[in-house]
Amino acid sequence: MNIALWVLTSLLAVAFLASGLSKIVGQREAMIAKTPYVEDFPQGAVRLIGAVEVLGALGLVLPAIFDVATTLVPLAAIGLAAIMIGAVVVHLRRGEGLAAAAPALVLAVLSALVAWGRLGSWAF
Repeated sequence: MNIALWVLTSLLAVAFLASGLSKIVGQREAMIAKTPYVEDFPQGAVRLIGAVEVLGALGLVLPAIFDVATTLVPLAAIGLAAIMIGAVVVHLRRGEGLAAAAPALVLAVLSALVAWGRLGSWAF
């Protein structure tokens, strides 16, 4: 199970790192065309969400890799799950339906699974 958690954690870290970096460096018009919810938020808020996603991605793997403050891994996973729950709410409130909210919902569930695994029997 430890290997499965490592694989899942690594995949989540890559997904959140890519998503966060695209929010930080992306042009607003291009982001609106790709992800329409961006028009509901100021550019600073979108960049802040991106920065939090990048920090969360780093928090998923770096503490475990360096074996320092490994309690940060499940905390990062919980934080990322909370952000994704917020994303689900945004998509549903905008009337975009479950299809638009599904990726965020999946990421929330997978992040919660990592948190559960690292807080439980497979803690570091």
